[in-house]
Amino acid sequence: MKIKHEAPRRDFIRKTALAITGISLLPNLVKAKPKEFIELFNGKDLTGWVGNKIDYAVEDGVLVIRPDRGGSGNLYTEKEYTDFHFKFDFLLTPGANNGLGIRAPLKGDAAYKGMELQILDNTASKYADLHEYQYHGSVYGVIPAKRGYLKPVGEWNSEEVIVKGDKIKVILNGHTILKGDIKKASKDGTLDGKDHPGLTREKGHIGFLGHGDVVKFKNISIMEL
Repeated sequence: MKIKHEAPRRDFIRKTALAITGISLLPNLVKAKPKEFIELFNGKDLTGWVGNKIDYAVEDGVLVIRPDRGGSGNLYTEKEYTDFHFKFDFLLTPGANNGLGIRAPLKGDAAYKGMELQILDNTASKYADLHEYQYHGSVYGVIPAKRGYLKPVGEWNSEEVIVKGDKIKVILNGHTILKGDIKKASKDGTLDGKDHPGLTREKGHIGFLGHGDVVKFKNISIMEL
């Protein structure tokens, strides 16, 4: 007499035996490690940074630029980055001007050879007549940022810069002040009418650019995308 459900029963026994011996019937799935933010500034020294280590120094756990010390140039990460989510806090002094260089080479003007995001005291009277693409958070000469979200001079601001391919986004104190496409923005020429070969770069260093003013930085971290 034929026993019904014999095949399912054999399959059940087989699976049970394999389970007991520790052999899995499922394919080996490798879980992707979640991406994390990595600290770029340790609060003690300039390990991981290259360039102007005279004007840029560590004071009480904070990265400060003192432009009167006789140094020159900018301070860059040793490593180059392609797509990333970069976070940092900054404190402006009255009339301060600095910049964040991204996808930049170690030599040449980062605003053109790479890209420069303005770090600027928008409220200073001497900057009242700037072009829209020169104010804080703007991709210099290319994409203007919204104004009105900087904290009063002397207070700490938090900023995030997200770059993926040609897309760029800048978040200041929780507000998106810039969201654009670099390629589209420069397709018919840049706003400043100048040549920006750095817009085509896919990889480069991230750096703080010195423009002769005291600015402080802390909580600097990055997550590669």
